[in-house]
Amino acid sequence: MQPSRPAVTLVAPVAGFLLGVLDFVWITRVPYPFAELGNSTATWAVAAFALGWWVRSGPVRAAVAAVVLLVVAVPSYYLAATLLQGDDLAVIWSPASLLWMAFGVVAGVVFGVAGTWARTAGWRRVVGTALPAAVFVEEALRFALKSRSGYPDVWWNVAIDLALAALLVVLVARSARLRLLATAVALPLAALGAVTFAAVAG
Repeated sequence: MQPSRPAVTLVAPVAGFLLGVLDFVWITRVPYPFAELGNSTATWAVAAFALGWWVRSGPVRAAVAAVVLLVVAVPSYYLAATLLQGDDLAVIWSPASLLWMAFGVVAGVVFGVAGTWARTAGWRRVVGTALPAAVFVEEALRFALKSRSGYPDVWWNVAIDLALAALLVVLVARSARLRLLATAVALPLAALGAVTFAAVAG
C-alpha cells in the first residue's frame, strides 16, 4: 500500500533532518574508512532513491519528496555541526550550503524518480535499479583516481563502495536477469556520472 500524501509531507522533511544530523554524527564518531560514508554524495543520493522507492505513487511526488529530503538535510548537517562542534551558525546560509542545496534539487529529482522507476517495468526498471549502484561505482572511481595523487589508503573506500554497489543491485533487483541488466547499465551510468562530476567540480 502506497503512503498517503500527508504521510509523505511529514516524512520527507523529518527524514531530511535526520539524514543531515546523523550524517554529521557519523563522520565524527565512526572510524576511518567507514566514516567516509558520511561524506559520501552517493549515500545521500541513495537516501533520495530510498524515499522515492517508498513513495512509489508517481515520479512527481517522489521527486518533490526526495528534493525536500536533500535540501533539508544540508542545513540540518550544518546545524548539527554548530550544536555538536561549535561551528559558526552562519555557515547554514553560506554560498557553499546554498550550492549543496542546489545539487540536492538535481539529485533529488534524478534519484527520487529512479526509486519509482525501480518499481515499474521495462527499461525504466532497469535504469532505476542501476542508478543507486552506479552512484557508488562512480564514487569508487573518484577514490581510485585519488590514489594517484598520494592517497594510498583510499583503496579501502573503493572496496566499500563497490561492495555497496553490488549489495544494492542484489537488494533492489528481484531476479537474476534484472541484476545482470542493472549491472551492465550501472557501469556506463557510473562513467557518465564521473565525467559530469568532474565537469561540475572542475
